[in-house]
Amino acid sequence: MSDPLIIAGREFGSRLFLGTAGYPNRKLMLDVIAASGTEMVTASIRRISLAGEDESLIDLIPKHIHFLPNTAGCQTAKDAVLTADAGAAAVMPLGSPIGSGLGICNPHLIELICARSPVPVVLDAGIGTASDAALALELGCAAVLLNTAVSKARDPVMMAKSMRAAVEAGRLARLAGRIPKLAHAEPSSPQFGLVGT
Repeated sequence: MSDPLIIAGREFGSRLFLGTAGYPNRKLMLDVIAASGTEMVTASIRRISLAGEDESLIDLIPKHIHFLPNTAGCQTAKDAVLTADAGAAAVMPLGSPIGSGLGICNPHLIELICARSPVPVVLDAGIGTASDAALALELGCAAVLLNTAVSKARDPVMMAKSMRAAVEAGRLARLAGRIPKLAHAEPSSPQFGLVGT
Protein backbone atom coordinates (compact mmCIF):
# COMPACT_ATOMS: atom_id res chain seq x y z
CA MET A 1 0.00 0.00 0.00
CA SER A 2 1.10 3.59 -0.54
CA ASP A 3 -0.08 4.35 2.99
CA PRO A 4 2.80 3.25 5.22
CA LEU A 5 2.55 2.99 8.99
CA ILE A 6 5.35 4.77 10.83
CA ILE A 7 6.17 3.79 14.41
CA ALA A 8 9.27 5.16 16.13
CA GLY A 9 10.70 6.25 12.80
CA ARG A 10 10.28 2.82 11.19
CA GLU A 11 8.06 2.38 8.16
CA PHE A 12 5.79 -0.65 7.76
CA GLY A 13 3.76 -1.61 4.70
CA SER A 14 1.70 -4.11 6.70
CA ARG A 15 -0.61 -3.04 9.52
CA LEU A 16 -0.89 -6.59 10.83
CA PHE A 17 1.48 -7.66 13.60
CA LEU A 18 1.59 -11.27 14.80
CA GLY A 19 2.52 -13.09 17.95
CA THR A 20 4.70 -16.19 17.69
CA ALA A 21 3.29 -18.32 20.52
CA GLY A 22 0.83 -21.19 20.52
CA TYR A 23 1.74 -22.89 17.26
CA PRO A 24 2.17 -26.67 17.32
CA ASN A 25 5.50 -26.32 15.51
CA ARG A 26 7.83 -23.66 14.16
CA LYS A 27 7.23 -24.58 10.50
CA LEU A 28 3.54 -23.71 10.82
CA MET A 29 4.45 -20.46 12.57
CA LEU A 30 6.79 -19.53 9.69
CA ASP A 31 4.11 -20.44 7.11
CA VAL A 32 1.64 -18.19 8.94
CA ILE A 33 4.12 -15.30 9.05
CA ALA A 34 4.67 -15.62 5.29
CA ALA A 35 0.92 -15.84 4.51
CA SER A 36 0.08 -12.85 6.71
CA GLY A 37 2.47 -10.43 5.03
CA THR A 38 3.39 -9.10 8.46
CA GLU A 39 6.55 -7.09 8.94
CA MET A 40 6.57 -7.31 12.74
CA VAL A 41 6.24 -10.21 15.14
CA THR A 42 6.21 -10.28 18.89
CA ALA A 43 8.07 -12.72 21.04
CA SER A 44 8.48 -13.04 24.75
CA ILE A 45 12.08 -12.17 25.56
CA ARG A 46 12.03 -15.13 27.91
CA ARG A 47 11.34 -17.47 24.95
CA ILE A 48 14.26 -16.28 22.82
CA SER A 49 17.49 -18.18 23.25
CA LEU A 50 20.50 -15.91 22.91
CA ALA A 51 22.93 -18.40 24.40
CA GLY A 52 23.22 -20.45 21.22
CA GLU A 53 22.22 -23.84 22.70
CA ASP A 54 19.47 -24.37 20.16
CA GLU A 55 18.15 -22.55 17.12
CA SER A 56 16.81 -19.22 18.30
CA LEU A 57 13.51 -17.78 17.16
CA ILE A 58 15.52 -14.77 16.00
CA ASP A 59 17.49 -17.01 13.63
CA LEU A 60 14.32 -18.51 12.13
CA ILE A 61 12.38 -15.34 11.37
CA PRO A 62 13.20 -13.73 7.98
CA LYS A 63 15.55 -10.77 8.36
CA HIS A 64 13.06 -8.20 6.98
CA ILE A 65 10.68 -8.93 9.88
CA HIS A 66 11.07 -6.70 12.94
CA PHE A 67 10.81 -8.07 16.48
CA LEU A 68 8.64 -6.40 19.09
CA PRO A 69 9.78 -7.76 22.45
CA ASN A 70 7.06 -8.34 24.99
CA THR A 71 7.24 -8.90 28.69
CA ALA A 72 5.28 -12.16 28.89
CA GLY A 73 6.64 -14.21 31.74
CA CYS A 74 7.88 -11.25 33.76
CA GLN A 75 6.81 -11.61 37.37
CA THR A 76 7.69 -8.15 38.66
CA ALA A 77 7.64 -4.56 37.39
CA LYS A 78 11.43 -4.52 37.67
CA ASP A 79 11.66 -7.56 35.35
CA ALA A 80 9.33 -5.90 32.86
CA VAL A 81 11.32 -2.67 32.81
CA LEU A 82 14.57 -4.57 32.34
CA THR A 83 12.99 -6.65 29.56
CA ALA A 84 11.46 -3.88 27.47
CA ASP A 85 12.15 -0.29 26.56
CA ALA A 86 9.76 1.89 28.53
CA GLY A 87 9.48 4.58 25.82
CA ALA A 88 5.99 4.64 24.28
CA ALA A 89 6.03 4.69 20.48
CA ALA A 90 2.44 3.43 20.22
CA VAL A 91 -0.67 2.99 22.36
CA MET A 92 -1.91 -0.59 22.59
CA PRO A 93 -5.44 -0.85 24.02
CA LEU A 94 -7.19 -4.21 24.39
CA GLY A 95 -10.17 -5.02 22.19
CA SER A 96 -11.24 -7.56 24.81
CA PRO A 97 -9.45 -9.94 27.19
CA ILE A 98 -6.32 -11.50 25.70
CA GLY A 99 -6.97 -14.81 23.96
CA SER A 100 -10.74 -14.48 24.36
CA GLY A 101 -11.65 -14.00 20.69
CA LEU A 102 -14.52 -11.74 21.79
CA GLY A 103 -13.59 -9.04 19.30
CA ILE A 104 -13.89 -5.35 20.14
CA CYS A 105 -16.19 -5.14 23.16
CA ASN A 106 -16.24 -1.34 23.35
CA PRO A 107 -15.80 0.14 19.88
CA HIS A 108 -16.73 3.64 21.07
CA LEU A 109 -13.83 3.65 23.56
CA ILE A 110 -11.36 2.40 20.94
CA GLU A 111 -12.53 5.13 18.56
CA LEU A 112 -12.02 7.77 21.28
CA ILE A 113 -8.53 6.50 22.05
CA CYS A 114 -7.66 6.64 18.35
CA ALA A 115 -9.02 10.17 18.00
CA ARG A 116 -7.05 11.47 20.99
CA SER A 117 -3.77 9.57 20.78
CA PRO A 118 -0.71 11.51 19.57
CA VAL A 119 0.97 8.20 18.59
CA PRO A 120 -0.31 5.27 16.51
CA VAL A 121 -2.88 3.02 18.18
CA VAL A 122 -2.32 -0.72 17.78
CA LEU A 123 -5.26 -2.84 18.91
CA ASP A 124 -3.81 -5.62 21.04
CA ALA A 125 -5.84 -8.62 22.18
CA GLY A 126 -9.30 -10.02 21.74
CA ILE A 127 -9.45 -10.34 17.95
CA GLY A 128 -11.36 -13.50 17.02
CA THR A 129 -11.86 -13.30 13.29
CA ALA A 130 -11.19 -11.15 10.24
CA SER A 131 -14.19 -8.85 10.70
CA ASP A 132 -12.83 -7.85 14.13
CA ALA A 133 -9.51 -6.85 12.55
CA ALA A 134 -11.28 -4.85 9.83
CA LEU A 135 -13.38 -3.05 12.45
CA ALA A 136 -10.27 -2.07 14.41
CA LEU A 137 -8.85 -0.28 11.35
CA GLU A 138 -12.24 1.26 10.51
CA LEU A 139 -12.38 2.72 14.03
CA GLY A 140 -9.03 4.44 13.45
CA CYS A 141 -6.47 1.97 14.79
CA ALA A 142 -3.19 2.17 12.92
CA ALA A 143 -2.63 -1.60 13.15
CA VAL A 144 -3.66 -4.76 14.97
CA LEU A 145 -1.55 -7.18 16.95
CA LEU A 146 -2.99 -10.65 17.25
CA ASN A 147 -1.92 -14.18 17.94
CA THR A 148 -4.54 -16.62 19.24
CA ALA A 149 -7.05 -15.88 16.47
CA VAL A 150 -4.53 -17.30 14.01
CA SER A 151 -2.53 -19.82 16.04
CA LYS A 152 -5.66 -21.56 17.34
CA ALA A 153 -7.70 -21.38 14.12
CA ARG A 154 -8.67 -24.62 12.42
CA ASP A 155 -6.49 -23.54 9.46
CA PRO A 156 -3.93 -21.00 10.74
CA VAL A 157 -2.44 -20.22 7.32
CA MET A 158 -5.86 -19.49 5.82
CA MET A 159 -6.79 -17.36 8.84
CA ALA A 160 -3.52 -15.41 8.46
CA LYS A 161 -4.46 -14.67 4.84
CA SER A 162 -7.94 -13.54 5.90
CA MET A 163 -6.49 -11.26 8.59
CA ARG A 164 -4.15 -9.73 6.03
CA ALA A 165 -7.05 -8.97 3.68
CA ALA A 166 -9.24 -7.69 6.53
CA VAL A 167 -6.61 -5.27 7.80
CA GLU A 168 -6.08 -3.93 4.30
CA ALA A 169 -9.86 -3.61 3.73
CA GLY A 170 -10.40 -1.94 7.10
CA ARG A 171 -7.69 0.64 6.42
CA LEU A 172 -9.06 1.39 2.95
CA ALA A 173 -12.57 1.79 4.40
CA ARG A 174 -11.23 4.20 7.03
CA LEU A 175 -9.47 6.28 4.38
CA ALA A 176 -12.55 6.22 2.11
CA GLY A 177 -14.83 7.45 4.91
CA ARG A 178 -18.05 5.69 5.77
CA ILE A 179 -21.45 7.23 5.17
CA PRO A 180 -23.17 8.70 8.22
CA LYS A 181 -25.44 6.34 10.15
CA LEU A 182 -29.08 7.37 9.84
CA ALA A 183 -32.07 6.46 12.02
CA HIS A 184 -34.28 6.24 8.92
CA ALA A 185 -34.14 4.87 5.38
CA GLU A 186 -32.83 7.07 2.61
CA PRO A 187 -33.25 5.45 -0.82
CA SER A 188 -30.40 5.89 -3.26
CA SER A 189 -32.77 6.09 -6.27
CA PRO A 190 -34.35 9.50 -6.92
CA GLN A 191 -38.03 9.70 -5.94
CA PHE A 192 -39.04 12.16 -8.65
CA GLY A 193 -39.78 11.28 -12.24
CA LEU A 194 -41.19 7.84 -11.44
CA VAL A 195 -43.77 6.36 -13.88
CA GLY A 196 -47.27 7.38 -12.76
CA THR A 197 -46.18 10.40 -10.71
